[in-house]
Amino acid sequence: MFADLELARRLESTEGFAGASFVEARGGDAAWERIAGAYAMFDGVGSPLTQTFCLGMFEPATGSVLTQLEEFFRTRGASVDHEVCPLAGVALLHALINRGYAPLELSNVLFLELNGARLEPALNLALSVRIAGEPDRTTYAQATALGWGMGPELAEVMSAAAGYLGFMVEKEGRAIATAGLVIHDRVALLAGAATIPEARGQGAQRAGLVTRLRHATESGCDLAMIVTEPGSASQRNAERNGFRVAYTRTKWRLESQGLRK
Repeated sequence: MFADLELARRLESTEGFAGASFVEARGGDAAWERIAGAYAMFDGVGSPLTQTFCLGMFEPATGSVLTQLEEFFRTRGASVDHEVCPLAGVALLHALINRGYAPLELSNVLFLELNGARLEPALNLALSVRIAGEPDRTTYAQATALGWGMGPELAEVMSAAAGYLGFMVEKEGRAIATAGLVIHDRVALLAGAATIPEARGQGAQRAGLVTRLRHATESGCDLAMIVTEPGSASQRNAERNGFRVAYTRTKWRLESQGLRK
C-alpha cells in the first residue's frame, strides 16, 4: 500500500469522524458541520478539537469555502485552525498564506497494514487488557486523567462518544493505563493512550497497542493509524511495531486578514 491520496483520504476521514463523534458527545454548544468535504468542529474556545480535518481532500478549498469555514469558527468566538494534509496540494497552502494563515504545529500520521501483520504478544505477563464497560467509566476516566496529568472531563467525553472503545490495562486488579480505539471505513484510529506515572516503563502501552490491533483485525479493519509529534518517543514506539509514516501534517491558524485572494 502506498502513501497516496486514496490512503490519505481514508486516514483523514477517520480522524475527522472521530473528532465529530467526540464533539457530538460533548453536547451543549459544541457543534460540527461537513463543509465541502471538510469536518468543521467546535468543542469550545481553546479546545484541541476545535478545528477542521479533510480541508481540500475531497473538494477544492475555494475562497468561498474558506470564508464559510472561517465564519463557522468566528461566530463562536474561536480561532480558525485547519489540520492540513500535504496531499491536499500546494495550491491550498498558497491560498492559506494569502488569507493570512500561519503554521501552528506539525504532526506525523503513521499507518500499519493489518492484513498479514505479525502482532507480537505483550512482554509483561503480569498485565491484562480488556475493553472498559459502562461500570468502568469512572475508573477509566480517572486513570486516563492521571496519565495525562489533567482533569477527567475530556476522558469522560471520549468514552461516551459513538464508536469509541476504551481499553484498560490492569495489573493486580488496578487500572494502570488506558487506550482508545475508533473504527471508521475499516480504519482503526489508535488514540488516547495514557499510563499513570508510577506504572510507566512496564510495557503497559505495548500491551494496549497489541490488544487494540488484534481487536481491529478481528473487526474487519485492514488499516490502523496513529498520529504523533514528529520524532517523538510515540513515533519511535509506533515504528518499532511496524507503523510507517504516511505524511507530515501542518496545522494552520488564521492570524490576519491577508490578501484575501
